[in-house]
Amino acid sequence: MLRCALRTVVAVSGDDADAALTATLDAAAGVSDVEEAHLRRLRSVARGPSPWDRATPLHLTGSALVVHPPTERVLLRWHERQEAWMQVGGHGDPGEVDPLAITLREAVEETGLEDLRLWPDADRTELVQAVIVPVPANDKEPAHEHGDLRYVLATDRPEKARPENERATLRWLSVDEALELIDEPNVAELIRRVARLFEAAR
Repeated sequence: MLRCALRTVVAVSGDDADAALTATLDAAAGVSDVEEAHLRRLRSVARGPSPWDRATPLHLTGSALVVHPPTERVLLRWHERQEAWMQVGGHGDPGEVDPLAITLREAVEETGLEDLRLWPDADRTELVQAVIVPVPANDKEPAHEHGDLRYVLATDRPEKARPENERATLRWLSVDEALELIDEPNVAELIRRVARLFEAAR
């Protein structure tokens, strides 16, 4: 699992936010040669002028696997563009630079869950995975890449989950059920890492 610099979740801006992003990536360590290669590219992007700018060929995104620890279930969302079940998350809005804050905002918007917190330790940030994923072209934008910074967020109220629209179905699933639905290897790896966190928390 990737570990990032430990820090309390606070709102940051400007140089502090840039420092927080680079510190997070600098402290992370991949578990494979591929992940290490991705991290090297992401560190370079983070030190550039606009790491979250959607117009750049490789830009950052933030996402999370939402979990309900007591039942060891994970929440997946149907992504219409990718035609796949995935974790929640997305792009930073203009002016946003903190990956955790972006991830939390996106997760609340996409699930309706307002009690989301970092897990397994709500007081510490921890990247569970960092991966570069290709995004195919569509009628609005050319093919590009997302440098996705991934966290684990927990809720105590899984029954409150609501999709943000009728095409973004949400499903609570066991780890095994989720793995049966996943075609993308890096998402399957994310779920396996969370499964290990469930085991450690028992």
